Amino acid sequence: MVYFIQQTLIFTIPLMIVALGGVFAERSGIINLALEGIMIIGAFIGVLIVRLFVEAMGRSAVDYGWLILLVTIIITALAGAIFALLLAFASVNLKADQSIGGTALNLIAPAVVLFLIVLISQQNTLNIPSTTSAPELFMLFQEDFGFDSTKQLSDVGNILFNKIYPTTYYAIVIFVLLSVILYRTKFGLQLRACGEHPQAANSVGINVNRYRYFGVMISGALAAFGGFIYALTAAGCASTGDVAGLGFLALAVMIFGNWKPLNIAGTALLFGALKCISAGYQYIDFNKDGVFLLKEIGINSHIYRLLPYVATLIVLAFTSKKSRAPKAEGIPYEKGQR
Repeated sequence: MVYFIQQTLIFTIPLMIVALGGVFAERSGIINLALEGIMIIGAFIGVLIVRLFVEAMGRSAVDYGWLILLVTIIITALAGAIFALLLAFASVNLKADQSIGGTALNLIAPAVVLFLIVLISQQNTLNIPSTTSAPELFMLFQEDFGFDSTKQLSDVGNILFNKIYPTTYYAIVIFVLLSVILYRTKFGLQLRACGEHPQAANSVGINVNRYRYFGVMISGALAAFGGFIYALTAAGCASTGDVAGLGFLALAVMIFGNWKPLNIAGTALLFGALKCISAGYQYIDFNKDGVFLLKEIGINSHIYRLLPYVATLIVLAFTSKKSRAPKAEGIPYEKGQR
């Protein structure tokens, strides 16, 4: 069960943070379908930065893992925000169809990333040097939290304080802080006003276009951060121009969560568990009895791999009519229009 929960968190955390990114864009009035593409960019930039640090520092990089991780997160988030500016410019300035703009970025991102990966590494995967590994650089173990290495932790202790990446804690803190900003601050209120009734927002002096740019850039930063988390925790700090469809799953999480952070966190946990089952069903031992139930029942592996996506279709089919999206999302803002 500990393994199952730990693996569930590996998929839950990026889903949760990327879905919150989608909320910021849509609450400002811009539909961000480019979450998948921005995640791919974030995964690539993050792995590239870590690779450059390890190449420059060699084995000594292990001693500065925390600093390398922080710098990488900051650069990755900035790269995602800059890439998202393409969507913001097309949607706000050019008043282009936002769905088409997002789809275009989803097509551009993997093509550019794969080209750069081949250019840099002469293969289809960008890895960090073999002199070290992602767990050695970044993973936290129980002794890092002050526990004796010989002490047997409880299940909860193992989940929270053993074999866990700092990005899990960072993402949770960022998720909480940004949720508070979105719903408990003047900035958040004005941002949401731009997605509900931009003409009314403009009438009280709010610069709608500026706030839409803010929303999309925050969305891009969070999506890129989520992409790096995926590359680090689920892919062993490797970039392949793919994030296993997590960007599209994050859109489903956002819609099923009704654009509300608390609902999104719960939905991300559900989808993270399904994704965990699809990726590692053969290693899950629920009762610690050595019996891998999901493997033993003999269901075809393709059925497990389909689970998250079938669940997405079912969930959206039953909840889409009850979902309340921001009223002005996807509608280009015209200052004189009422």
